[in-house]
Amino acid sequence: MSTDPGKLALVDLGALAKPVTTLIEKVSDAVGGLAKPFQIRRVAQAEGDAEVMRARTRIEVMDIEERALNRFVFEEAKKQANIEAITAKALPEVTDDANPEQMEDDWITNFFDKCRLISDEEMQTLWARILAGEANVPGTFSRKIVDIVGSLDKKDAELFRSLCGYAFNIDGRAVPLIYDLNTSIYEQNSIDLETVSHLSSLGLVHVGGLTGYVLPGFPQQRHVYYYGQPVWIGFDKPGPHEFRLGNVLLSQAGKQLVPICGSRAVAGFIDYVREIWRSFGYRTDPEVAQAPSA
Repeated sequence: MSTDPGKLALVDLGALAKPVTTLIEKVSDAVGGLAKPFQIRRVAQAEGDAEVMRARTRIEVMDIEERALNRFVFEEAKKQANIEAITAKALPEVTDDANPEQMEDDWITNFFDKCRLISDEEMQTLWARILAGEANVPGTFSRKIVDIVGSLDKKDAELFRSLCGYAFNIDGRAVPLIYDLNTSIYEQNSIDLETVSHLSSLGLVHVGGLTGYVLPGFPQQRHVYYYGQPVWIGFDKPGPHEFRLGNVLLSQAGKQLVPICGSRAVAGFIDYVREIWRSFGYRTDPEVAQAPSA
């Protein structure tokens, strides 16, 4: 299946899986003709051309009016190209059991209202993952998260992705373990107090005080996971215990973005957190039974 946005007009809808064609139709209905059918010329360009032609048939068209019309055509065509590019990037990630027919038209309209000006490839990929994720399981991404992502620039997205590189999977949720921002392992990825404060102002994280956050009810021993790798941690006495999580927690919006932000593991981070845990009095003995799957 070709998903080159420049070739959307040539896509044979009959050759695509039903969830994909349904998503195309939903997007088309919501934004006023993404490409329905895809064989026609892009709607913005076609309507813009028609408007220019009608203007030119009038007795006289002032130069400034024609320039305004040309600018309108150019801007709308660019927005249309962005919409089609994001949709094209989303199509390969739509699963066979997706339910795009259950997507709300208002959600789709708001989604493309926020991303139609996005031309950067990496940011388009982030938006495409949101679109595909919502098509796969409608309700996955709230309108609030769409609005928050709409406020992000590329640097913001990169900083959030860097922060998520420090996230452990604990009880099925992502928790960035940020213990000492003055440590080089954080500084090497531009994670400092200014960064986390900025991400907090964007609504992606919460920043704790001097004592930081703790997870109550922690057992005497268990595994947590770092990018699928089990990491054992234990206490000398039976639980429950309070496990120190550091000074940063993801907000609800941040939790929604973690799976699609494209973060990567930070080299040496497991060794670093083990050292920190030992300073807290936790055990980090590796000699344990076979770890359960994440």
